[in-house]
Order: sequence, then structure tokens, then C-alpha cells
Amino acid sequence: MNQLQLLAVILYFAKQSSFSATDPNMTWHRHGIPMFFPHETLKLDKPRFSAKAMLDLTTHCNEECLWKEAHPTLEDLKENLSYETVYTNGTRMLTMVDFPDFDPNTLLVKQYAPRRLRRKRQIFGVDGRFDISGKQFLLHFPFSTTVKISTGCTGVLVSDRHVLTAAHCIHDGKDYVKGAKKLKVGFLQENPKTQKLAKSSKVPPKLLTRWSRVKRTQVPKGWIRSQNDLTMDYDYALLELKRPHDRPHMEITVMPTTDQVAGNRIHFSGFDSDRPGQLVYRFCRIINETPHLIYQHCDAQPGSSGSGVYAKLWLPEKQHWERKIVGIFSGHQWVDLHGVQQDYNVAVRITPLKYAQICYWIKGIYSDCHSH
Repeated sequence: MNQLQLLAVILYFAKQSSFSATDPNMTWHRHGIPMFFPHETLKLDKPRFSAKAMLDLTTHCNEECLWKEAHPTLEDLKENLSYETVYTNGTRMLTMVDFPDFDPNTLLVKQYAPRRLRRKRQIFGVDGRFDISGKQFLLHFPFSTTVKISTGCTGVLVSDRHVLTAAHCIHDGKDYVKGAKKLKVGFLQENPKTQKLAKSSKVPPKLLTRWSRVKRTQVPKGWIRSQNDLTMDYDYALLELKRPHDRPHMEITVMPTTDQVAGNRIHFSGFDSDRPGQLVYRFCRIINETPHLIYQHCDAQPGSSGSGVYAKLWLPEKQHWERKIVGIFSGHQWVDLHGVQQDYNVAVRITPLKYAQICYWIKGIYSDCHSH
């Protein structure tokens, strides 16, 4: 696909929406954000950094698994949303959290509904991915918010010094991966040596990757405590850079119900391993969902884990549609229900509690996040 065709595709879907500006159901922005309190911090032993990076995560879920996900206890939520922080010097801390007056029954309870069987994994039918090339795309929003993670995954810029990615890119559920000890984030930038040649060439020049060191990482206990039975529900992590970057970032928000997402579509870009050196963009409809996960058939390959999954949402106060991060691409899951086995590519859904946690990680002040 050439650049004009790609631009036409992007512009077409940018104009697509399922609602008018006055639709009374557009209430996603009214989600109440729980108060998120860190109340106890414990110092842990330094990580061994002995695990191997998992670029291709596949899990299984049955009826029991789906029921537990939809009916968490308050203690389960507190345990899962407690988190580990690891610094560059190897210091590792565990922070226990609380959310006063939060009622687990107020969680968005979205029941998984079996759909038709799909037998292929990761690529579903005709490959629907698009290579993004040319600095006019790669170095501009929204594609410029996508970054490389030195362990082989993808991440998305969510502040001037924070990157959201998948937890399994830096931790296998038992220990931090070897590459997490000196973790870096890669930014695409122009190559000064090829800038002059680019004017006389019809082929867009290759961009360089500029690596920036990570100051600290934060991973929810819900991922770490799942080491005996990996679950995708808490497969996300936040990386803080040593120095701020100068690029636009994409804001995170609570994932609304799918009927409030423009075109019922999600989008994400990543560095898929089968297309080395390329940023790959894709979009697709949401097929199914649970309180924690977004099921879809967006084509993806290892390397795209950690991509920021975004949707176009209507902003009443601004009277326009805007891209917001609503999830993190995790991997592949087989679902067994009532004797029917189906497979999906899966994104971790940003819930009100996860939003409160990630927002606190970014801002460091829970009141700033609660007010949102």
C-alpha cells in the first residue's frame, strides 16, 4: 500500500463514527474514578533479572476463569492492584493499596458471549496490517506516540516521560526479564545522513532509533501473583524515562462500553517481528469483551505486545472526537465455553481502578486522578 492509499484509509476511518454529537448515550466521560491510596510500602530483595522475555503470550480461559474475572472480591482487587516498583540500581519496593468506599459490584460487568469459531491465530484471514513509512506519518501524531521497548516489545507515550507497555515484556510472572535490568525505550528519528538523499529519491529513507534509558518500572501485583497460571487481566506496566521527551503523547482513559466507541473499532501500531524495521498499523472491530479484556481479531505478531490500543471517543466539552488509549495489546487467548473453543487477540481493558492506578503512577498525587 502506497502512502496516498494509506492516507486515504486513515482519513476515511477518522471520519467514521456511530453517534451524532448529541447522542444521549455518550456518557463514557462520566465514569467515576475511585480514590486510590497507597498505604504501605515494603522493601523487597533485588530482582534476579533471570527470566526470558516473552514476545508471544498465549493463555487459556474457561467458564470458571470468566466467572472469577466478572466477580472479584474487594480483597482480590486490593491484592491485584498493589504493585512493585523497580529502580535502575535494583531497588525493589512493594506498595499495598486501598480504595475506600469502593464497591466491586459497581464494576462494569460485561459477560463474554460465544461467537463463531475461528481457527487461525494472530493473523485472521487476509492480513489487514499496514506498514507506515515516511517521516510525514512516522514522526507525527498518532504514530509518533509509538515507541520500541529494548526487550523486543512496543510501548506508547502517555506523558512527557512515561511509557505504557505490557507487563510480560519486562516480567514473566516469576521474575524480571534479563533485558529489564538496563531497560531502554526507542524513538524513531530522522537520519541526518539520508536527509539530503531523500529529496532526490522516491523511496522514503529509513529512520534511526534513538534509545532513552528507563529510570523505574511499575508492575501490578495482579500480573506477578499470576505466575502459576498466567492471566492477561493485569498485563500492563509503566516505564518512567530518566529524561522527558519532546513528543506529543496520547492520553489514557477508562474504556467505555463498545457501543460508545466510534465505529466499534480499536486501533494500534506496533513493531511486529515479522516486519523488521517497520511500524505496523491496524484497526478492527471489537468482537467480545469482559470486565478486564477486549477481544478482537486485529492482526498482530510477536513484537506488537505492549502497543497502546486506542479508540475515538466523543468529547462533549470540546465537541469533537478524540483518540484515547483504552487498552494495552497483550497477546492471544483461547476461550473454552460450553464446549465451544474460540481464539482471539486480546487487549487489557483500562477500567476505572486501573486508570486510577496508572494515573497515580504518572502524577504521584491521587487527588489529581480522582478529580478526573
